[in-house]
Amino acid sequence: MTSGRGALTALHLFLVWVTMAAAMPALGFELVVTAWGGSAGAAVLVLALGVPLAVGLLAIAGIPARAVVPLCGSVRQRLGWAALVFVLGTLGVLAGLAAYGGDVDLGSASTRVALTGVPYAVAAAFFVPNRWVRLGAVAALVAGVAYGGFVGPVQAQQGRQVAEIARYREHPELLYLGAAPPGMRVSRAVVGPAYFGVEYHPVREGYELGYVGLVVRSPLTQTPRCPEPVGKGVTCTVDVHGETRMIRRLPGGTRDITLTRRYHDAEVEVTSKSLGEPGLRRLLNTLHPLSNAELESMMREKVIAQGY
Repeated sequence: MTSGRGALTALHLFLVWVTMAAAMPALGFELVVTAWGGSAGAAVLVLALGVPLAVGLLAIAGIPARAVVPLCGSVRQRLGWAALVFVLGTLGVLAGLAAYGGDVDLGSASTRVALTGVPYAVAAAFFVPNRWVRLGAVAALVAGVAYGGFVGPVQAQQGRQVAEIARYREHPELLYLGAAPPGMRVSRAVVGPAYFGVEYHPVREGYELGYVGLVVRSPLTQTPRCPEPVGKGVTCTVDVHGETRMIRRLPGGTRDITLTRRYHDAEVEVTSKSLGEPGLRRLLNTLHPLSNAELESMMREKVIAQGY
């Protein structure tokens, strides 16, 4: 390709890009506004007028390319070329919209407007009878598919995960976890605005019975003490270390045991009807800050959620 034809080809693709980067956002905005108004007939009218106008603008942008694009040689051929470029380019725009809807980062608003014209320029490049131009179009197409279909979604997922972890760690002073008692696992965790709650259930849930609840919160009182008054069938004591022990005697001889202990700046409460005091104390003794690995594992297993 001579320098003159190269410059003409560059001008041709630039005009296609500029034309569609201006026309398609305007058409899309008008279509959205019309559809938002609830008038299907008006939206159809916008398409009926806007699409031929966009094709006509493309045909005008193809006039300087008559010497380098055979399909732009006559008015009739140029209109057919414009229709093909419009269809192919619009498919690319729709693919970009789908990627953007999947949280793929396409830059700022001005960048997204500029990108709108790129699929049409790439489509126009395929009609230039030069292998280097077409190879460039193939490279641009492959790059777009790779980013929109693979790289972008992975980055979006990573961004969502980082944001979700940040939300869960809004109050790190409450995020403490104890090792699950033997034969049990974390089945549910809730991160609230002023508490962190964890439920432990048997690994063979449905075949074995058992439940242990753990709640980490800001201290309810300045010093550990039993609630007043203590209900019927309830005994409560506070030992010299500030640990509160409350036992509710239930019908059938079952005991509901609750131990409460201060841990750093938080108050930790564990309760169970199936696990005795030694097991509950072991759970309290294994308290540790919730690690990123533990949090990510809970997120993967979908056992953690935001509370209100």
